[in-house]
Amino acid sequence: MKEVLVYTVNYCPYCKKVEMLLKEKNIDFRKIDITENEDEYRKKLAQYYDIQGRVTVPQIIIGSTRIGGADDLERLNNSGELDKLLKD
Repeated sequence: MKEVLVYTVNYCPYCKKVEMLLKEKNIDFRKIDITENEDEYRKKLAQYYDIQGRVTVPQIIIGSTRIGGADDLERLNNSGELDKLLKD
């Protein structure tokens, strides 16, 4: 299974929603809480993943692919594409 990274902040309900979905599906993920250095991390994420405009959280990365946020993850899950994307 590909590595899953989730960039979060501790006050975000969408971040908690993503964590809950991943846990329900028994998907191992690494949570990176950016609350303490939020502005710095948002700038780094924008540069690294070439994100135009405001960087929101959660940001979900599967393997080397940035899939976006909570709505994007839910859409992938509902369509069955999430399971395909997770496979090596």
